[in-house]
Amino acid sequence: MRISSPLLRSGLTVAAAALPVTLATGPASAGPGISVSTTGTTVSVTTTACAQLNGSWGTASLITGSQGDFAQGRQVALTGNSTGQGASWSGISPGTYTVIVMCSNNSTAGTQTVIVSAAPSPSPSRSPSSSPSASASRGVLGGLGGAVQDYGTATLVAGGALVGTGVIGAAWFLRRRSKPYRF
Repeated sequence: MRISSPLLRSGLTVAAAALPVTLATGPASAGPGISVSTTGTTVSVTTTACAQLNGSWGTASLITGSQGDFAQGRQVALTGNSTGQGASWSGISPGTYTVIVMCSNNSTAGTQTVIVSAAPSPSPSRSPSSSPSASASRGVLGGLGGAVQDYGTATLVAGGALVGTGVIGAAWFLRRRSKPYRF
């Protein structure tokens, strides 16, 4: 019984078909964009995507969930040089925010969501809680996970090409398996 031979050939065929697609898309890098970080109640953003125009690198805006657009957020001018620009906001209250960076040529360098958590209280001792609802009053803080990462077009195209190749390969394999006497 020679089942492994057709399986091996079909696996090599799928791998050979996927190789040009993978090589054509290039490395899966996010490219220029923004990087957002938090330290306590300070939110910082850095980018390398903006160019200086008329003495300005651009503007960054920190937007809360109730604000609708860039103009309504807390805006800060980008500072830096040709290798990197940045902005920061201090005294930010806990919550979920969106950071948008607009370059001086009115192009968007990137958008990213960030969560600012409450600063720990300076009390030296903690008393144990007798009620389980006291620690669970905020509920489950899930949902953002990988959605915070800003993936580039090349990464999404490469992933889509790999998924498409897998679907085509699986359909071809199942079609071949339905005809038992075909070599």
